[in-house]
Amino acid sequence: MLEKAIGKQSELGLMFLRIIVGIVFLIHGGQKLFGLFGGAGMSETIKFFTSLGIYAPSIMGWFIALAEFFGGLALLVGLLTREFSILFIIIMIGAIVTVHGSNGFSATNQGYEYNCVLIGASLCLLFGGAGAGSMDRFLFPKDKWTFVDVSQIKLDPPSED
Repeated sequence: MLEKAIGKQSELGLMFLRIIVGIVFLIHGGQKLFGLFGGAGMSETIKFFTSLGIYAPSIMGWFIALAEFFGGLALLVGLLTREFSILFIIIMIGAIVTVHGSNGFSATNQGYEYNCVLIGASLCLLFGGAGAGSMDRFLFPKDKWTFVDVSQIKLDPPSED
């Protein structure tokens, strides 16, 4: 019965996912850039990146903060959703490798559980698209949304003909 009522609303589901993930990254970027939402701001972000031994901590700090903030804004309106999803996956893998991986899986121990959820959500947006009400739909109205054409990705094993 539930399938009959909402089963064909995947575009709305993708829209809600896009907006929620956009808010999450917007807030994380705002914390790093401006010290909003209880964040420490850019100088502390760079100090933290330096303490982690990240190569070029100033450049990487600014890059990640700007990517999260403006990528979050872009996801809110559904602009270049697939492209930012790829970037967010890379950023979250980096966060696992540099910060959370050694803490184990559980988020209660600052592990990588939360990063995995964001990677999963970003993968859904990468393969599913931006959903209803997005700028991607307006700017790229064909089946090929944005610059990432997922129709060219073959997940089936090659046939042995």
